[in-house]
Amino acid sequence: MKLKEECAVFGCQGADDAAGIAYLGLYALQHRGQESSGIVTSDGSRVYEHRDLGLVSKVYDRETLDRLRGRMCIGHNRYSTTGLTSTANIQPMLVDCKIGKIAVAHNGNLVNAVDLRRAMELDGSIFRSTTDSEVLLHLIARSRAGTLEEMIMEALSKARGAFSLVFLTKDRVIAARDPHGFRPLCLGRLGEAHVVASESCAFDIIGATYQREVAPGELCVLGEGGPRYLRWSEPAAKQNRCIFEFIYFSRPDSRVFGENVDKVRRKLGRRLAVESAVDADIVIAVPDSSNTIALGYAEESKLPFELGLIRNHYVGRTFIQPRQAMRDWDVRIKFNPVRGVLKGKRVVVVDDSIVRGSTMRKLVSIIRQGGAAEIHLRIGSPPITHSCFYGIDTPTRGELIASSHSVEAIREYLGVESLHYLSTEGLLSCVEEPDNYCVACFTGAYPVDPSDGTNKTVFESRTGCGDGFENE
Repeated sequence: MKLKEECAVFGCQGADDAAGIAYLGLYALQHRGQESSGIVTSDGSRVYEHRDLGLVSKVYDRETLDRLRGRMCIGHNRYSTTGLTSTANIQPMLVDCKIGKIAVAHNGNLVNAVDLRRAMELDGSIFRSTTDSEVLLHLIARSRAGTLEEMIMEALSKARGAFSLVFLTKDRVIAARDPHGFRPLCLGRLGEAHVVASESCAFDIIGATYQREVAPGELCVLGEGGPRYLRWSEPAAKQNRCIFEFIYFSRPDSRVFGENVDKVRRKLGRRLAVESAVDADIVIAVPDSSNTIALGYAEESKLPFELGLIRNHYVGRTFIQPRQAMRDWDVRIKFNPVRGVLKGKRVVVVDDSIVRGSTMRKLVSIIRQGGAAEIHLRIGSPPITHSCFYGIDTPTRGELIASSHSVEAIREYLGVESLHYLSTEGLLSCVEEPDNYCVACFTGAYPVDPSDGTNKTVFESRTGCGDGFENE
């Protein structure tokens, strides 16, 4: 799988050492974003913040967490889907306006952010970042509604696209979700405290209990008086939950959209085996995201599951490029074949998806060099033919190999004996309420018009103050 991660959000209200709890929650959600991390806390009178580029383990230390005082907080791990990597774009974003300080952390993507921002800039607003998330803060600050909750609801009513949000003011944490329910957001309980997170695995690490999902179109206000639940929008008639949460993004030990990820992934593997049986000796996964799908495939096909590839979990960014002769260095540094497992075997290789195809081609070469006699590639999702504009950083459509090549052409390019993708029907048969999932990346049927949400760097491509954007 070569799609980029989404973002992670976390919130906590009513707990001692809220910052420490947020640190653990964000640590569990590191897989959703690895560019930067931030935590904003409140002690009821003052707001404290810390943000930096890097992984959670590098951004915070005990001294930093001790300075983040208070019993309520929000946090964020970022992978950019709009806006380039810079310190100005690190979330949570904190501003001071007529209601005092307010911070926001956002997972998703506003498809009408360009239009909203242009209108506000022409009206005199000044932006300090290049993310769509800051647009929400401006909308809230400009609202003339009577209460904070009403200001947030008015702002959200003007936004289109995918957003799971957590807000923080000096005296409350507020969670909200878009009417389509694109991105997950769940509520939990930690003693007398309340927590909210992108995935339930963040609750396990802190000992919290999963309660339920934040409903699409719902506003959850967590304050000293206990939670209050407000309906800011009617949910869309058809929900559009991101199916890739089950294919790839969420951890297998999480519960998202009300279902256990591990259970759904095993179903994907079993259905894939039914649709694409092949005479082979062993099944291996492309670790780690495909492990559970491969287990399901092995169970259904009655073939032994083996560890044919070992992944290096300590790969970070490297600035030392090996010699050009090592053409496959970027894959080799992550994966190594287990020759004793692969040698002479007809191997079913299970992966969750193929995006550009270039990395998979290199991986096939590594498996072949490891001694595999035959390679039968099985993909736990349909061909990705269209880009996502709802919070996943997919390449442009022209870069997606399945958008312009047949399955047979892709098989030849990858150099495998056979290739089979899971059908869209098979994919949806593995989840409850199959009609309530977004599959636009496979079909091109976008539930919300992408509009200007098609270029994540559009805010950097300015031609001048207030006179439009390039590449629109």
